Amino acid sequence: MKKEPICWEKVRAVCIVKTMAKAGHFPRRETEKEAWFLSPFRPETHASFKVSKIKNLWFDHGSGFGGNTLDLVVRLYDCRLLDALDFLSDIPPSFSFHPQPFEPPKNDGLIIKSARPIWHYGLKVYLRERNITLETANKYCKEVHYSRKGNHYFGIGLQNDSGGWELRNRYYKSSSSPKDITYFSNGCMQLVVTEGMFDFLTVTNFCHDNMSFLILNSLSFLKKAMKHIELFKDVKLYLDNDKAGKEATNWLMQKHKGCIDKSYLYKDYKDINEMWIATNGGYGR
Repeated sequence: MKKEPICWEKVRAVCIVKTMAKAGHFPRRETEKEAWFLSPFRPETHASFKVSKIKNLWFDHGSGFGGNTLDLVVRLYDCRLLDALDFLSDIPPSFSFHPQPFEPPKNDGLIIKSARPIWHYGLKVYLRERNITLETANKYCKEVHYSRKGNHYFGIGLQNDSGGWELRNRYYKSSSSPKDITYFSNGCMQLVVTEGMFDFLTVTNFCHDNMSFLILNSLSFLKKAMKHIELFKDVKLYLDNDKAGKEATNWLMQKHKGCIDKSYLYKDYKDINEMWIATNGGYGR
């Protein structure tokens, strides 16, 4: 039986520190009353993302916005409210004035069962909706079956460099621990950088074969990704057209003179996959 999503009235009690951990972000410093993180919305070297353990609220000082746990998940994943509720459904509540020792989860309760070539009809339909060919998807991705708290799920999976998976289907975004970047090296001096899986699969449609690819999977890995980016003289950036994506693009261009902003190609869209869908048929979410 499919688990019921968490009740609306309980959302505010879900622990933000543990929610951040499930999303792959851990405190840079922590006291009994608060925790400070590097912002998950843009690259930075000094932690400006504050979580009040007492009020169970967050505030991103660099961007000037904040909110409760539900606000955080919706903004992190750009997802529907029901998807955010499902994401939060197995995270413990916050205990105001009684902070618990924080330990990063080993696998967030998500267990990978199998990874195989994409075969399921529903995933093939989802690829068509995102205007990605099955041939392209199978070249880089797998059909991944996984469980969480006894419930079975499946999706299109892109494995990262630490063995974790970014998992997507038509209704749900998820990931398994550990979180990391995904790097495909083809031994050339040109690199393409994208934020996520479907941006990467889209770009492969018009980039020639002798390019290397780096998928950030989260903007919080931008600094870590520099060890790869600095090896290339020619780096093409296909990051999102939102504020966080623009800030990340500018940061990279300041750090490495070989970086070129390619977002003008989809200036009227949120990201390159959205443009690819709109101009070549299909639809996405």
